[in-house]
Amino acid sequence: VPLPQVVRVCRALLDMGCDELSLGDTIGVATPGHVTALLTALAEAGVPVSALGVHFHDTYGQALSNTLAALRQGVTTVDASAGGLGGCPYAKSATGNLATEDLVWMLRGLGIDTGVDLGRLVATSVWMAAHLGRPSPSRTVRALSHQES
Repeated sequence: VPLPQVVRVCRALLDMGCDELSLGDTIGVATPGHVTALLTALAEAGVPVSALGVHFHDTYGQALSNTLAALRQGVTTVDASAGGLGGCPYAKSATGNLATEDLVWMLRGLGIDTGVDLGRLVATSVWMAAHLGRPSPSRTVRALSHQES
């Protein structure tokens, strides 16, 4: 979606009374440069960063770096899913969402305490993957679950 159109729609939604907007990269094609440009344009249009959340899919392996770009712009609301589960029914090539484990690992490395017990989260994701019959795409799940084996 062209950047000016996203800015126009976000501004209109806020003017209608919305107090939170979730910016989604449902098919996973955004890059950190796209994220930074969009958030800068929204700020210039008077959209408060405090009203924004982000939702990234990891089709091209950019979900975590896109999240870091958003965090650096001041976004504090981030969607993620345990084990990186997810997808998009109308975009068959789109992969799962940003893995919560990868997000928590990155935030921990940045000195941000999420209060999430990473060991228990990884164990839950390993359990889910086993019951779904497919491996977790989360690098953190793979790394930490192999350490415990």
